[in-house]
Amino acid sequence: MSAEGIIVVAVDGSEAAKMAVRWAANTANKRGVPLRLASSYTMPQYLYAEGMVPPQELFDDLQSEALEKIEEARGIAHEVAPEIKIGHTIAEGSPIDMLLEMSKDVTMIVMGSRGLGGLSGMVMGSVSAAVVSHASCPVVVVRADNPVNENTKYGPVVIGVDGSEVSQRATEYAFAEADARDAELVAVHTWMDMQVQASLAGLSAAQQQWEEVEAEQRELLDSRLAPFVEQYPDVEVSKVITRDRPVRALVDAAENAQLLVVGSHGRGGFKGMLLGSTSRALLQSAPCPMMVVRPEK
Repeated sequence: MSAEGIIVVAVDGSEAAKMAVRWAANTANKRGVPLRLASSYTMPQYLYAEGMVPPQELFDDLQSEALEKIEEARGIAHEVAPEIKIGHTIAEGSPIDMLLEMSKDVTMIVMGSRGLGGLSGMVMGSVSAAVVSHASCPVVVVRADNPVNENTKYGPVVIGVDGSEVSQRATEYAFAEADARDAELVAVHTWMDMQVQASLAGLSAAQQQWEEVEAEQRELLDSRLAPFVEQYPDVEVSKVITRDRPVRALVDAAENAQLLVVGSHGRGGFKGMLLGSTSRALLQSAPCPMMVVRPEK
């Protein structure tokens, strides 16, 4: 995994970001690593013509405002975990650039997502979408409607397993999180065999075929989990094998979970389009914070 054991959380003063700070502080505490609060500011371009240098007082004001957000977040984090070590970073420029640069050297990035309305693909904010798509480390998105409560506080860690290389990498992170949290791990594997038709005439034969396929899928899941079960013997593992679409199966399994972990293969080279359709859909609909693990670069 990453070389430096630090969890970074993006701070912007929003309610979603504050919820992300709470989740990140709890995670840093359970993992026994420091937390770093990260905020950025940009000079409003419309105030000055090209080539003009804004007065230093304006830079000072923007820095002071960012520091106020940092200190508020520090207080929130210490309410959750009074003993954790907390540092901070304030950068001038794009929050996307800041977080992507930081992602090269840390354990994970945590960020809140407020959402932008009801258009498909636009529920996540642009910053969180870009960071999730391009970060070098896993990114956890905590939506404004993902509060930690008594039901979710001790819930399981859920992992989607599809047998791919990036899914194995995600499974490693999921086991590590479950171990740190003393939580159950729920491994979800889905399959859809379109060749099996359940007509009334062939219902018995179809059922037998389904059972055979399910047994094969269970063997596949067992083999994928085996090295991590050996590495993390204290983690209790439950397995869910279902003939269903991945998004629906993972959303159902993640109800009252502490964390949902998925690997994202990525498709194509367009900026913002490096997440698979399953990951994008889950970021909009997951009932708990979600970690996206992408292939190693």
